[in-house]
Amino acid sequence: MDHLAYQAVSRQLFADMVTGPEERVDLGRAALLMAGEAYPGLDILRYVARLEAMAAAVRPRLADAEHVRTKVAHLNTYLFEEQGFQGNANEYYDPRNSFLNEVIDRKLGIPITLSVVYMEVGRRLGLTLQGVGMPGHFLVKHTGPAGYIYLDPFNRGRILSRQACEELFQQFYGEQAPFQGTFLAPVTKKQVLARLLSNLKAIYLQTKDYLKALAVVERLLLLQPTSEQDTKDRAVLRNLVGMLN
Repeated sequence: MDHLAYQAVSRQLFADMVTGPEERVDLGRAALLMAGEAYPGLDILRYVARLEAMAAAVRPRLADAEHVRTKVAHLNTYLFEEQGFQGNANEYYDPRNSFLNEVIDRKLGIPITLSVVYMEVGRRLGLTLQGVGMPGHFLVKHTGPAGYIYLDPFNRGRILSRQACEELFQQFYGEQAPFQGTFLAPVTKKQVLARLLSNLKAIYLQTKDYLKALAVVERLLLLQPTSEQDTKDRAVLRNLVGMLN
């Protein structure tokens, strides 16, 4: 299968998944399908198997763990100490940080992609994890019978209180920035994918890589077809790409 044919297949598979009901969206597979368009020939099933293998390595350690904090500690030890996943603070805007295959291979990512790894491994272990789209820094929320906790996979899975989340937000926006409780609301899997794509769009626009930016916007419109901003961006980018050809 040639480059363009593979891209078309990846786009169609991604569209089939994200245009259906939320419950049908497999976050890990969808993120890999999203990457498949940028990495022709990407073996998606191999990366799914690697997520499965990570969960299988942690599962025996949770057998006697009764408290969620103990389970989280085991997961953190495996992912961040043994496997070496870490936040890529030095090259934060490297587009590879936004592709799940690259994050799994390089063990480097940004808050949202490390959170996807965390949620996908945790889901396979029976942990109830959801993404939290706090502005400036994506987090993970665990909800259970004893309540909820916030987790920061970019910083080795540390547990955060609500106050700590607010302080983290203010590191990005300043102490005078008003913090809203809705910033800590869980987001859907489709919203996670849209934020991943929005990050890539910003990177490609900054570097004037208009062809890649256009591909990203077209996938964004599969997720949010009524987005006026993305519709406008698509028109502008089509013109720019046409001028370059």
